[in-house]
Amino acid sequence: MTLDQIQRIKKWHVAHRLDHPVEYHLWDLILTLWVMGLVGWVPGYVFEQWWLIPLSGIAMAAPSLYVQWRRKAHRERRLRCDWIGHA
Repeated sequence: MTLDQIQRIKKWHVAHRLDHPVEYHLWDLILTLWVMGLVGWVPGYVFEQWWLIPLSGIAMAAPSLYVQWRRKAHRERRLRCDWIGHA
């Protein structure tokens, strides 16, 4: 995902946080994982904590994985997702 896509989704969640509080907090959790992944691989490499590097890679992919999961659920009509057009 690009930063523009992430920002558009975040703006949608901020604008609708009172209507969709769980989605708002879940997106914040996804963004927190993403930042932890971006920052976490460096100490993992420097301190030779090799187990941390794959976890950081997964965390860096969290926004894309989450959006893919939500798109699939929306397409299958299992979950309504109003911000899909913003991704």
